[in-house]
Amino acid sequence: MVQTAPELDMTVWLNTPAPLQLAGLRGKVVLLHAFQMLCPGCVLHGVPQAQRVHDLFAREDVQVIGLHTVFEHHEAMREAGLRAFVHEFRVTFPVGIDRHEGDDPMPLTMSRYAMRGTPTLILIDRQGLVRTHQFGQVDDLALGAQIARLVAER
Repeated sequence: MVQTAPELDMTVWLNTPAPLQLAGLRGKVVLLHAFQMLCPGCVLHGVPQAQRVHDLFAREDVQVIGLHTVFEHHEAMREAGLRAFVHEFRVTFPVGIDRHEGDDPMPLTMSRYAMRGTPTLILIDRQGLVRTHQFGQVDDLALGAQIARLVAER
């Protein structure tokens, strides 16, 4: 089932001069990469893959967004640690910190997208529709082909 992508709800943005909103990115393919800096699959595969997509695809066609969505080990994954992580791992795409509400350990954007965990990769087409929603590792070649198909849709 194809659905309109829920809006992001971030507390802080890194690597962008202004907060990003999906509504403002219509016309571009958006790769939303949900990660935690202490998630081995994210650190070893997901974040580097998102960085490769950011480096390889034209900015006018594809926008990569990192979603730091913390649902465990909250004390160990605060903003200062994320800033160091982004610097040390040379992450240059925009990264937002998913907002929490009250005592709920699940962040808002993660809940809106019904994510099962991290890493999660979501592809949103030029019209703002979720076209891929995948938990776990995604093959580079398969991801490149999916993005190329969405970019070619005008």
